[in-house]
Amino acid sequence: MSENGKTGVKRSRIADAASRGKSKDSTKGSNGGRSSGLGRIIIAVYGVLALSATVRALYQITQDFSGAPLAYTLSALAGVVYIVATLALASKKPGSWKLSWYAVLFELVGVLVVGALSFAVPHLFAHPAVWSHFGSGYGYVPLVLPMIGLWWLSRHRESAIETP
Repeated sequence: MSENGKTGVKRSRIADAASRGKSKDSTKGSNGGRSSGLGRIIIAVYGVLALSATVRALYQITQDFSGAPLAYTLSALAGVVYIVATLALASKKPGSWKLSWYAVLFELVGVLVVGALSFAVPHLFAHPAVWSHFGSGYGYVPLVLPMIGLWWLSRHRESAIETP
């Protein structure tokens, strides 16, 4: 079941195969470390928000668009931003880091602007949107998540140097 290695020490075939399978580029199996550890959690939360915001917005738009057209349109926009952020964060393709950065930054600006407007001009937000009141309807996750996402992306900037 085992063979002699170069040093004459018996090694298993599994250990030999594992050592041959290792490459110098440890990030080859992931997108530069962005999709491991905390990155997986961030991607998963973005995925949940993408699904919930998009489905909620589509339901609101089809059922009662005239009730709060601005709020529902902004919810749909938030859903699209979450979809783009999720796919870009999970992608290994060149340019995905940059797209992730812009999507998450757009989300942060959106939640801050819409959050402030929902308090300043409440009649425009007769019904809640994803980003209204700084994401209070979603447990303030829309406010906190882009901050964590930008921090995470800035920590993994080195791996963003992607060659075509």
